[in-house]
Amino acid sequence: MVCSAWILLKKSFSLALILNSMITLASVVGILYSFYYSWVLYSFYNAWPYWKPYSPYLINGNLFLIVGAAALINIFPSASIGRCLHTGRLWFHHYVYGFFVIFSSAIFVIVATSVSLLSLFFVNSANVSVNAGRFFILIGLTLLIDDLPDVSKRVESALNRLKSKFYQIRKAIHGLQLITGLLTFYVFLAIAASSIQHHSLTISNSLTMGTMLITSLTAFAFVKRKAWLKISVSK
Repeated sequence: MVCSAWILLKKSFSLALILNSMITLASVVGILYSFYYSWVLYSFYNAWPYWKPYSPYLINGNLFLIVGAAALINIFPSASIGRCLHTGRLWFHHYVYGFFVIFSSAIFVIVATSVSLLSLFFVNSANVSVNAGRFFILIGLTLLIDDLPDVSKRVESALNRLKSKFYQIRKAIHGLQLITGLLTFYVFLAIAASSIQHHSLTISNSLTMGTMLITSLTAFAFVKRKAWLKISVSK
């Protein structure tokens, strides 16, 4: 079945939102790992000072944990936008392409970079090859997440059980999405203000700010649409 342009556009929008959440999570993981690794490394000798990156605008660096939570909460409703569409199949299920992209990207990272695959998202690197590897692995994960229920009946059953658990606390998640969205927007503003003041609007900073802005706006949109309140489970 040939998809209409509108269905393809909506599907692409769904994938873009998932990818943005994945990039936000990857950024948060890198930032938090750098801090906590340094804290463990030096805490045996000196008391680590109160962590206030992007000072004086960001009150506490641990708010990046909230940003990560906002990105995670956005993934399910983002994927739901695309899963309700009848796009048909182009030769294979989407997860096949996801596995292929992940595998190809992993081989590229191993061959073309000096970074270990296990530490790919924990190192701070401006190397084009390293960042390209990260980006395409995240694209592969996005395709996999989008089509995860079709991987196997066992995976689908596990996801349905997880969905049932979420259904029971959907009102709490709905409220949490609003709170994490607001705090993520605050973190975005803090990074932007600090970067402008210190003339440090690098590509990395700009990407981090951009994904956090989209993450916060996506959270607000889903709260307005009551996306988590509208989830349903099979009886």
